[in-house]
This record gives sequence, structure tokens and C-alpha cells, in this order.
Amino acid sequence: MKAYKKALHPNAPLKHRDHARPVTRRDFLRQGFVSGAGMLMGASVFSLFTNPRAARAALSGDLTTLAANIGCSIGGGGGVGKIPFICFDLAGGANIAGSNVLVGRNSQLDTLTTAGYNKLGLPGDQIPGQPEATPTATSNGDHTDTTLGLAFHSDSALLRGILEKAGGALGNTNGAVIPARSDNDTANNPHNPMYGIARAGGMGDVVTLIGSRNSDSGGNSMAPSMLIDPEIRPTKVDRPSDVTGMVDTGNLTAILGPDDVVPVMESIARISDQKLFNVNSGLDAVVNNGADLVVKDLVRCGYLNAADIADRFAGVDVDPANDVDIVGPAGIFSSAEFSGSDRGEFQKTASVMKMVVDRHAGAGTIAMGGFDYHTGERATGELRDLRAGRCIGACLAYAAIRGEPLMIYVVSDGSVASNGMIDNSVNGRGKGVWTGDNSSTAAAFFLVYNPGSPPRIIDDGIVTTLQRQQVGWFRADGSVDTASSPAANNVNLLVNTLLLNYMALNGDRGNFESLFPGHGLGNSASLDRLMVFEPLA
Repeated sequence: MKAYKKALHPNAPLKHRDHARPVTRRDFLRQGFVSGAGMLMGASVFSLFTNPRAARAALSGDLTTLAANIGCSIGGGGGVGKIPFICFDLAGGANIAGSNVLVGRNSQLDTLTTAGYNKLGLPGDQIPGQPEATPTATSNGDHTDTTLGLAFHSDSALLRGILEKAGGALGNTNGAVIPARSDNDTANNPHNPMYGIARAGGMGDVVTLIGSRNSDSGGNSMAPSMLIDPEIRPTKVDRPSDVTGMVDTGNLTAILGPDDVVPVMESIARISDQKLFNVNSGLDAVVNNGADLVVKDLVRCGYLNAADIADRFAGVDVDPANDVDIVGPAGIFSSAEFSGSDRGEFQKTASVMKMVVDRHAGAGTIAMGGFDYHTGERATGELRDLRAGRCIGACLAYAAIRGEPLMIYVVSDGSVASNGMIDNSVNGRGKGVWTGDNSSTAAAFFLVYNPGSPPRIIDDGIVTTLQRQQVGWFRADGSVDTASSPAANNVNLLVNTLLLNYMALNGDRGNFESLFPGHGLGNSASLDRLMVFEPLA
């Protein structure tokens, strides 16, 4: 009996002989030496997590008037309108095309050659269109699965994980794949769309964005430089306790009780406001264009925000781990999962999805490490894709529970390829081993959940609905046709293609050119061909 190379644990680091030793934090992340951490992005140090459903009474009238006069936003008045958005940044070069999301020459189901599928890790007996000996419960019987609207390989590890967790989101989800080349094993790909989502209006009622690393993008990959807004650079958070710490009123609640904390904080805000009249900042109001007044108003706003946070959160439990919809016997994650070996990824996912779906943040990145899995066998990649799928499915499930729409975007820096050798181990599942990096097999995809009904694909009689779900195409040999779309060979334009589709879903297609001048996607007719879905109701 042949002895197969043992798969690595999903948390084990990847030590490649043909890779340099990791030096930067990004190197450690993509090779799985560290896990991706969660983080929050806020407009200021006073922007904190909120829960409007548990809000208490508004602040006293004199303080709300003061806030209005100085332009200080309090009360969690935002967080409505735009579709919540989560990006999964799979660091290291994960397989997306073929073995997970199907890709083809003209559409997802316009099949490639056998050699092309071998390159994408699929042997001849698992090629889409071929009958399955033992179909799964959701398979179409031909190695395809369209349960999510977007066509996946029926044995996709990502799909298996998503279906395991997605629950009530099934049936009202659809998506699209974007064949797009990107460089291998580097954080220099400007994949991250967060700042563009914020520019398009994706705002939360407390923070603008959430992410997963202490970086300018909030993830592993960079953000396009022309989109970066330094006012919303990320603040790191990687566990539920960090979330609760952001709205912690300290010992005031224990000493005074929840009902007395707010009056105390309001009094402090009033005293500070009066004191500021006698403070000389050293900034002349005339010479420095009113800098003295700006500084004082920022201080006033800080105290007002502190009082506002106390008003809304004194005595309120905002811990994602205590949300029975997320953790527990009937929750998305079991208590064992939330405390087991995968707890880091699941706790991070729970924290991000709660904040985004509850509209406390407009958008967020979840960076997951260890996807540089060309280890000479298949099982390691399958196990890591499965866990990523569970996290994606958890976000869809939570959106369904809350009755909120959600857009999920999945990207990775480069990809991998197979030489056709098969891993017949239990977790290898008879698929091709990943033998090396290959940027030409890369792709990104997005899923959209809409409560009540699935998203509707644009049907204009020009581009077929089947073609809409694949923006661009692959060559028959299993590589991206770099001329198939503006996104196919330019990561900046991949981000712009995603932003165009986000705005189209929100009914804002008409504002795309003005918000993103010089977008590089072509004229109006070209933009229309790149859009996938009708606006959500």
C-alpha cells in the first residue's frame, strides 16, 4: 500500500525549501507561522463599538445641541443604507479557480481541456460535466454544484465548509468569479477594496471599516494607493475581549451602577467644555486658520463621545461570545469550536461579522494565513480551504439570522498549480497535489446574500446570464486569459471591478465615474458588461 505524505494541521506553518525564510509579518502570515488577527478601523480614537438595539436614552439636550454646533457625531446615527461588506484575504496564494469555484472559456460551464483541469488540481475522473459515481446531496450529479447560485466544483473544500455553516442563507445567495492574475507570495498586490467601499458609502454607525491586521489596508494585501484615507487606518483587534474593551466604562459601572454613569460622564463633558474657554492652545485662530477652535472642538467631541458611549453601553453585554446566535447549542459555532484549535479564526470571524452585519461597521477584512500550501500533497490545502469555507458560511448564516444583505469578496495573492500527480489519501480526496506557485491560475470571487430572494442577474440580451457570472475567462489550458477583462492582468482594476459591482448592487452605478475618476474600466458600455447583478431591493 502506498504511503501518502501526511497532511499538515491547519494551524501548522508551511516550510518550503524553495522559499526564503520568512522575515516580515506578512511572510509569517502567508506561510502560517502566525494567524490573521482581527482589527477595527475608526475615524478617531473615540469611535467605539455600538449596539443600537440596546441603546439607552439620548444624551441631555444641552449636550446634543453642543454636538450639533461643533459637528460632532453621536448617537450611532449611521450604519444604514449600504450593503454590509466582508473581504476574506487568504494570504499565501490559495487555489480558487477550478477545484473550488468553476472557471471556463466563455462561462463557468464552458469546459477546459483535461490538461487544463489537471493544472487546476482536478484529475480526469473529476472534470465538470462527467458523471459522478457518488453524488453529494447538493451536487448536480456531474461534479458541479450550483446551490449558491455561483457554480462550484461539487467536492470543493470551500463549498463544503460554506454549506456546513451557511444555514438560512442557502437559496438566497448568488455570486460571480473574476479570473485575474496576481503576483505570488507578496503583499504588494493592491487587492484590498476597503477604502473604496467606504468612499462608495459603506459606513457603520460607529466605525467606518474593520479588518484583520495592523496595516494600512487592514489585511495582508495592500490597498490601492489612490484610495487610502489615513483617517480610517486600522486599529488592531483579534478576540471578542478586545471588542468588549472598546465599550468598557471601567469601574464606573461597578461603583455607580449603569443608571448613574451617564450623568457623571455628562457632567464631565460640561465641565470640560467650560474649562476650554480658558485654555490657550498656543495656536492663533487667525494665523492658523482657526486651528485653535478646531483643536478645542476635537477635545469637546472626545468628551461627548465618551458620554455617548456610556449612555449606550453602560451595563450592556456586547461580547460576540455571549451572542446565542453565534455561539452555543443553536449557534453558528459550537462552544467546542469556539474554544478548540481553530478558535482564533472562528473568534475573529465572529467578531468581524457581528460588527459588519449589525451595521456597526460598513465593511471589514478577515485575513487568514497559511494558504501557500504547495506542500507536495493535497490534503493540507483541502483542510485549510475547508476552514475558510466555514468562516465564509458563518458570515452568510449570521446575515440570514439578522435579515441583512451581505456581500462577501474572496481574494488571495497569486495561486497554486498541480502537475497531475494524485493524492488518494482520505483528505487528499483523489485530487491533484499542489506542486508550486502559479500566478496564471488565480481568480477572485464574490457572493451576495439577499434576504427574501436571491440576487437577480442582469439580463440585457447582450451578455447571457451564464456569462455574467464569470467576468473574463480562462484559456483551455487552465490559465487566465489576461486580455479577457480589464481586471484579468491588473489588480488595481480588479478592485475597481469589484467596487463597480458593489455600487451596482446598491443602485449607485450612476455615481461610479464621479467617485472613481480614472477607473480604467472603459466607457459606459464596457462598465455595463462588467456588472453582474441588478440592484438589491
